Amino acid sequence: MKIKGMVAALAITAMSISTLAACGSGDNQSQEKPETLSVWTYESPTSAQYHAWKKAAEEFTKETGIKTKFETKSFTQIAQNSSQFLDSDQAPDVMESNRGNGSAGMLSSMGLLSDLGPYVKKYGWDKKVTQADSSMARYDDKGIMDGNTWYGLPSYAEFQRVYYNKDMFAKYGVEIPTTMDEFEQACQKFKDAGVTPIDADAGEYGVLWLWWQLVSTKADKQFMADWQMYKHDVNWKSEPLTYATNTINEWLEKGYISRNATGLKAEDTNSSFIKGDYPMYQTGTWNQSRFISQVKTFDWEAHILPGSKLAQGCTGNLMVIPEKSKHKDYAAQLLDKIISDGIQKGIAEEGGIPVSSKVKTSSNEKNQAMIEEYASFSKKDALSYYPDYPAANLTDAIPAALQELVNGTKNPDQVLSSIKDAYTSGVKDMDVKN
Repeated sequence: MKIKGMVAALAITAMSISTLAACGSGDNQSQEKPETLSVWTYESPTSAQYHAWKKAAEEFTKETGIKTKFETKSFTQIAQNSSQFLDSDQAPDVMESNRGNGSAGMLSSMGLLSDLGPYVKKYGWDKKVTQADSSMARYDDKGIMDGNTWYGLPSYAEFQRVYYNKDMFAKYGVEIPTTMDEFEQACQKFKDAGVTPIDADAGEYGVLWLWWQLVSTKADKQFMADWQMYKHDVNWKSEPLTYATNTINEWLEKGYISRNATGLKAEDTNSSFIKGDYPMYQTGTWNQSRFISQVKTFDWEAHILPGSKLAQGCTGNLMVIPEKSKHKDYAAQLLDKIISDGIQKGIAEEGGIPVSSKVKTSSNEKNQAMIEEYASFSKKDALSYYPDYPAANLTDAIPAALQELVNGTKNPDQVLSSIKDAYTSGVKDMDVKN
């Protein structure tokens, strides 16, 4: 989009002057020690990473005397409005940002995020976060991930897993599946017993994540390079896309997923699984700490969807320092505390996946299994990320198209056509393809 290109050019010109003073004496940084740093997040207060961030903030305050004020925003608030408030005097000192070209990448190309390169060098963050895991933190001048400039710092990793209610499986005499055929057979057995097998929402992102994980059972790295990195045009007739869309439709027709999913949101499905209403629930590992603490009436286990070649996930949301932050050096000091070994170990113990290469274990058996499963994919660079990363409009457009499938108002071909149109126009507006 040419307008975006002009804004980015102006912003980068301004940054070329301001970044000369970064890391100690910068542009709009206050020369006085602040009383408080403002931190905006949209993370659930029950998540392992949120607990870790709060612990890091306590240690930061103890060391510096500077308080931290956490403000919880919604994902939608930040995803849809971040370019507006980051370009204002109300910008926070630290903000949680979604990853990907359409989120942190777009903001970086518009000059709204600080170049963290000086802090990476000062604190050695590139020694703690591997090259593969830092790909979502680094962007080029067009805002495409895996670039050379750090604009954010990841503090945890995440991926999608299927959580199984083991008690329900035992009650109905069903085995935990290890192949896709077994998964569908399990769904049919539950359906025959009058139980809807898959807990899913279409009011937010649940069906989208399930769809992309099905894509990830058929896709290879070239498909992902084309989708995420614009290496070639996406083949909209390819098996990964047609298989995933047709399979979701079949599961809806067979009753494996309820049509009522159209009116459900993530909290509805989280609560339903915790109460023991469903035998299977695919969700992000950010919910694992919640399940550990809140599931009281049944035992559970979790694995990636059977047959997956790639894991849907990556390092978690980024902690970024807005360009208009007046306290960048102190903000970076807080970020360094978040990536410290002690805080990273806390993430592992509470049910999260630490991003520091120095922390690889948890004393909790379920958490250790999760950490190892993620590592088995990430070390092979076998991650499919999330489907909305290529363009800013896809976070809304893909769920909207899939909701039509759940509603029964569009067939699989029409849904894929809608996603194709949104992808094509979104990538064009991003102005990232040569």
